[in-house]
Amino acid sequence: MCRAWLSGMALASWTFAAIAGSQPTLVLQSDFGTLDGAVASMKGVAVGVSPDIHIYDLTHHIEPYNIWQGALRLVQSAEYWPPGTVFVSVVDPGVGTDRKSIVLRTKSGHYFVTPDNGTLTFVAPRLGIAAVREIDEAVNRRKNSEKSFTFHGRDVYAYTAARLAAGVITFEEVGRELPSEVVTIPHEQARFDSGVVYGNVQTADGNYGNIWTNVDRETFRKLEVPTGDMLRIKILKGGVEVLNLVAPYVTTFGAVELGKPLLYLNSLDSVSLAINQGNFSEQYQVGSGPEWSIQIRR
Repeated sequence: MCRAWLSGMALASWTFAAIAGSQPTLVLQSDFGTLDGAVASMKGVAVGVSPDIHIYDLTHHIEPYNIWQGALRLVQSAEYWPPGTVFVSVVDPGVGTDRKSIVLRTKSGHYFVTPDNGTLTFVAPRLGIAAVREIDEAVNRRKNSEKSFTFHGRDVYAYTAARLAAGVITFEEVGRELPSEVVTIPHEQARFDSGVVYGNVQTADGNYGNIWTNVDRETFRKLEVPTGDMLRIKILKGGVEVLNLVAPYVTTFGAVELGKPLLYLNSLDSVSLAINQGNFSEQYQVGSGPEWSIQIRR
């Protein structure tokens, strides 16, 4: 009877933890790919801290060294995970240099363990900065890894993130508190000025070639354009015009004929450009990144 009672208590504790959302959850992102054992090594370190950690992959196919792309993938998905989730993002061309290793706690209750190199450019303003701490490697580093300088993703970030997620350490025990700011990559901010909406061309979605911008719904609404009306769109790279186009603002791809361009609001509620069953990025030779910008007017 005693054993059955204890089993029942254990089940009750597990159920309460699940309801409270306190099960340790780790989400990993990197530019490592999955052809070798790098990602598995990070997961092994995390499980070594606590076998109860739930580990998920955001992606490991960020273009090598592309911090901008890593920043975008984080903001695309982070807010859909429950508060308390710990993210590890390792796109770290400066590994071993003096760039800081940090943990960001957002106002939404999420944690991001990463080099402070621009990876948090978008997620920090979207979710809000609650606090930032620098990882104290004297305490939060995998045992016997002190002479390894090129795999902080395994030795520092996965280890620290797992300890934080599992409750082995508190956020305050990560390390010293830093000013509530992070390194960001300069780019055109979304704004409305004198009848023109300005913004940045952030990325092209991989499968379809639709162009996604940072122009949010509220900024776009200032144009006061009815659905179906035509818009004049300019895209520039480094200030040089690459594309000058007229396209309608519609709510769905099927609102235009096959092969025709359109402007719509994507699943992140931001302005995007597409071709109905075509590839906008390829057809118009439009790229994306911090040097690419967009202008929209009626």
